[in-house]
Amino acid sequence: MLAIIGGSGLTQLSNMEIERREVVRTPFGEPSGALVFGRMCNEPVVFLARHGYGHTIPPHLVNYRANIWALKDARVSGIVSVASVGGIRAELAPGTLMVPDQIIDYTWGRKSTFFEGGDTPVRHIDFTHPYDQALRQRLLAAISAAGEHAVDGGVYASTQGPRLETAAEINRLDRDGADIVGMTGMPEAALARELDLPYAAIGVVVNYAAGRWSSEAGIHFPDIEIVLQESMLRVRNVLECLCRV
Repeated sequence: MLAIIGGSGLTQLSNMEIERREVVRTPFGEPSGALVFGRMCNEPVVFLARHGYGHTIPPHLVNYRANIWALKDARVSGIVSVASVGGIRAELAPGTLMVPDQIIDYTWGRKSTFFEGGDTPVRHIDFTHPYDQALRQRLLAAISAAGEHAVDGGVYASTQGPRLETAAEINRLDRDGADIVGMTGMPEAALARELDLPYAAIGVVVNYAAGRWSSEAGIHFPDIEIVLQESMLRVRNVLECLCRV
């Protein structure tokens, strides 16, 4: 059973046949919301809205540990994250889909591991390749089957939020080698690795990053909403195809 974590613009899956909602507790507190179990294209899936169903939880306050633990307890076979991002490169215009293969973590103060000492031995994970390659390829195949195009590979910069970045910060991320910028990629990916859960992400570019091209003078939020609505319809079709491949 595949798990889908929805970010901004994807707080529910209208093309999912819901069977039940389950409120769960974990040793790390409560997840962002109830786990929604159901079927998509007759395949079992579980959905979790990362920011809550009213989009009320900011990126730095998401209980990432509870979310990942709850999905592990649900015995999912892997996790696909859907995230709205800003494009740092000129070719990553609003509406572009990317399946990143690397990540840089700029977040701070977040609970980023399940292993914090005490009676639990520390576990060091290999994070050379932060996304599961097999699940990435499956996601890319689904994007192609849906008649969409995605950029295969790229560096996701995970920033603290909830504010967007300054133009100078984006210039720094560019120098660091980042292609897209979002706020929720970490510690989510690392926590999944700690629990041996295959994890991949699809980044939906909803705006150029601060100081870049159409965002040179500032971010225009009404434009983001328009791109979100159109792009998430495409993503829902991709997820349907993902259940078939």
